[in-house]
Amino acid sequence: MMVAFIDEHRDGQGVESICKALPIAPSTYYEHKAQNADTTKLSPRRKRDTTLREAIKRVWETNFSVYGARKVWHQLKREGYEVARCTVERLMRQMGLQGVVRGKKKRTTIASDKDIRPLDLVRREFHADRPNQLWVADFTYVATWTGFVYVAFVIDVFSRMIVGWRAARSMTAELTLDALEQALWARKVKGNLIHHSDRGSQYLAIRYSDRLLEAGIDASVGTVGDGYDNAMAESINGLFKAEVIHRRGPWRNLDVVEYATLEWVDWFNNRRLLEPIGNIPQRSLRRYTILSKKVWP
Repeated sequence: MMVAFIDEHRDGQGVESICKALPIAPSTYYEHKAQNADTTKLSPRRKRDTTLREAIKRVWETNFSVYGARKVWHQLKREGYEVARCTVERLMRQMGLQGVVRGKKKRTTIASDKDIRPLDLVRREFHADRPNQLWVADFTYVATWTGFVYVAFVIDVFSRMIVGWRAARSMTAELTLDALEQALWARKVKGNLIHHSDRGSQYLAIRYSDRLLEAGIDASVGTVGDGYDNAMAESINGLFKAEVIHRRGPWRNLDVVEYATLEWVDWFNNRRLLEPIGNIPQRSLRRYTILSKKVWP
């Protein structure tokens, strides 16, 4: 920063006079300029910083430009770089790179008028010991130039994998049912599974409930408007909004949102580092599960 300031004002004020007012010696400034002109004169630390900057920028850009210093640091370690987290933080600050910050969420839950509702079988314990033990489901909204678009997700709690998703122009049971059908097709489950959602009318619709029953899946619902009772699904919605919707808008229509969601789900399921499973991609957890001879459809 000080070198750039000196470069900007040196013609009018002179290097020596500016350095008197700044905590930098003229010799340090000239050394810095000489090193920039001839990379062979760089100090070992600056040479390493140059290499790390290139790696940091690559990791940040190839992961939707959403990673903060912690995620970049974990990915660099996975690639074999021996680097301190504070070094990554320092270099990202210098490069002007930062991760996304989640915003507030507008609720889409509309309580069903049904008198009989499934019980809460999860009770905020979002933990699974195997795939297809517990799924959570929710949907969120995206404002476009042609009106709202709604995106529904079904997530396997064991690995945080998105096993089903769908985008539509209306928040009906058709939207959530299509996402469920994709999950059922992908995983081909036959019972021994809990499906948890909020008490929205889309999830308590007769067609949705019948489809769960037909697949041998136990339905579970939380409290109306209580994000903690469906916290994991709410968290995925938050990541989707922060990493895609808020960063890449404005959105024209359903088709554009649908394609962006497809890209993000592919990255999320195959390459994104997830802290709850040890800062590894889900595909790594899947590989471990297969090698451990555990069932993974």
